[in-house]
Amino acid sequence: METEIRILEEPDLDNPVMVEGLPGIGNVGRIASEYLIKHLNAKKFAEIYSPHFMPVVLIHNDEVELLKFEFYYWKNENGRDVIFLTGDSQADKEGSRGHFEVSEKVLDLAEQFDVERIITLGGYSTGDIKEEIDGDPEVLGTVTDKNMIEELNEYNINFDDTDSRIGMIVGGTGLLLGLAKKRGIEGLCLMGETAGFPILTDPKSAEGIVKVVSDVLDVEISLDDIEEKVDEMEDFLDKLENVQKKAMREMDQSDSEDEKLRYIG
Repeated sequence: METEIRILEEPDLDNPVMVEGLPGIGNVGRIASEYLIKHLNAKKFAEIYSPHFMPVVLIHNDEVELLKFEFYYWKNENGRDVIFLTGDSQADKEGSRGHFEVSEKVLDLAEQFDVERIITLGGYSTGDIKEEIDGDPEVLGTVTDKNMIEELNEYNINFDDTDSRIGMIVGGTGLLLGLAKKRGIEGLCLMGETAGFPILTDPKSAEGIVKVVSDVLDVEISLDDIEEKVDEMEDFLDKLENVQKKAMREMDQSDSEDEKLRYIG
């Protein structure tokens, strides 16, 4: 098996932008892209299958399905059309070849539909639960050409601190832009702050990404559904923080008792 694109429909698109959101830290990119797909009623038109995805199948509606990337399109009556890319998995993290091969296939499809700009979405880990509960996640950005920043400065994107806070982007979210630059395709990466715990998907960070993307694309998106998920996540983080504090108190108490025993001895 080789990495293959399956075209289910060939839509007639007007100067489309591609927006990528795949699984990653906090699942920020995937949540954001799938939220946009759902609320814009975007239509699926292509898939990518690859041996570089994990060797598992998903069970859905009592049937097995291979892991895949999915492409959706949305016709924008007021501006550029949009292609959304989401998926079940990134390429195999055991080696880099799969990431390159799958990303090149994505870009082949982008060129087929005359995409001139790609926006990739992801999260970056702060490891800070308290900040996640109390603060509003910041959206950091980087571009394939720094001349783009002047155009994008009107949006709530922090370009100034990306180098110092992040430095590099791992996986398809970054690689797509690096390879797109070689092909002369513009690229923007948006990364939302997230605590970055493996068990935690982060709709709060995704909400910040959705706000910025909707502004950049000049579309109106209701955030009511995602805000319900944010409330659920904040309740979970509160409980997690309390568990951590309790564990720290117990550890401190244990250390204190050990000191007493050593002193007595």
